[in-house]
Amino acid sequence: MSDDDLDRSSAEEDEAALFRRALRKAGVERLKAELRNRADPGRSRSASERDAIEARRRAAETLDRPLDAPSRLSDGRVEPVSPSQPLLFALNDLDQRLITRLKRGEIEWQAGLDLHGYSVEEARRELEGFLGDALEQRLRCVLVVHGKAWSAAAGHPLIKSHVNAWLREWPDVLAFSSATPGDGGTGALYVLLKRAR
Repeated sequence: MSDDDLDRSSAEEDEAALFRRALRKAGVERLKAELRNRADPGRSRSASERDAIEARRRAAETLDRPLDAPSRLSDGRVEPVSPSQPLLFALNDLDQRLITRLKRGEIEWQAGLDLHGYSVEEARRELEGFLGDALEQRLRCVLVVHGKAWSAAAGHPLIKSHVNAWLREWPDVLAFSSATPGDGGTGALYVLLKRAR
C-alpha cells in the first residue's frame, strides 16, 4: 500500500469518527429496531432483525415496481466531482432563505447514512432504502456521508460523484448541500426532503 493510500485511509477513518461524534453530540437516538439509523454500517443485527428488514424491503419492491424494473436511481455515467468540491442543488422554486439555512447547517438533521466502504451498487441500494425509510418516518432533513475516497481507476471520488447525481434524480429531494466541517464538510451532504402530505 502506498503512502497516498495510507493517507486516504487515515482521512476516511477520521471522517467516520467525526461523523459518529457529531451523531452523539446532536443527541441522535436509535430508531425502533426495524427502522434503525444506518449511519453505523458496522453494527451487528440479530438474525431476526435482518430477516424482518429484508422481508420488508422485498415486499416494498414488489409493491412499488415489477421485479425486473430498474432502480429509480441511475447506474449510468455521472459527472465526476473532486474530493474537496462543495456540492449544492436546489429545486428552482425553493425559498433562498431555506437554501441558505441548509448550507449553514441550521436545519437539524434527524438521521444519517454513512456510505464509507460500500461499492457503487451497494451505496445505491443503501441510499434508496435510507431515503425511503426517511420519507416513511416523515423526516425533513438527513445527513448522507459519502466520503471523498479517490478511485484511481475512475480518476475521481466514485461514491461522492454518484450520490451527487442520484440525489438530483430523487423526486422527494428538494435540496442538498455539502455539510459544515463539524458534520463532514465536503465528504457529507445535508439533504432536505419534501414534507409528508
